[in-house]
Formats: sequence, C-alpha cells, structure tokens
Amino acid sequence: MLGSYLPLLIFLVLSTGVAALFVAANSWLGPRYKRRPTKMAEDAYECGLPSEVQQGFRFGISFYLIAMLFLLFDIEVVFLYPIAVELQAFGTFALIETAVFIVLLFIALIYVWRRGALEWK
Repeated sequence: MLGSYLPLLIFLVLSTGVAALFVAANSWLGPRYKRRPTKMAEDAYECGLPSEVQQGFRFGISFYLIAMLFLLFDIEVVFLYPIAVELQAFGTFALIETAVFIVLLFIALIYVWRRGALEWK
C-alpha cells in the first residue's frame, strides 16, 4: 500500500527541492538593496502621476454591493455550462430544472433592481 504513495513522495521532494533551489538562487544572484529604501521606493506606484485619492478614502457601499452581485450572478451562470454541454444525456428533467433555475435568477435580478441595489449613488 505504501508503494502507491511513492510517486507522491517523489513529487513532493522534487517540488520542495526546486523551490529551495529558486529561493537560494534568488538570494545569491538577485539584486542587493540597502537596508533603508529611498524616498522614491517608498512612494506608491501610480503610473507617474500623483494620486488623487486621499489617505483614508473609503469606497461607497454601492461599489461593494455591485461587485458582490456580479460575483453571485456570475457564479450561478457558470452552473448552466455543464447542463448545456450534456443536456441530451440528462433529458427533459434537466431542461425543466434549468428553466426553473433561470426563472429564479431572473426573479432575483428583478428583486435586486427594484430594491435599488444597482443604482450608483
């Protein structure tokens, strides 16, 4: 039984060895920096333009709400792909379930829209 784990152990040893080799090569061959970074190195990278965002700036809740809704609907739509690929194998039951799923998604979208979650304030 332990013989079946031998390829896994070899893979783990090799991957750990390669990672350690890369870390060692980076420390030997990589660039050397001073202990204290310069003023330019401490500045945030903003494509060469000064930042217009003040420290402590907070995004509105609508930004996060729309992002969460996008992720929610996007992930739910991903569930439709396997059904579309194998619909013939699943049969009529899967078609009906998919239609119910799409109707529920549409109802959720209408609910979110009526609640004003998609309004940018």
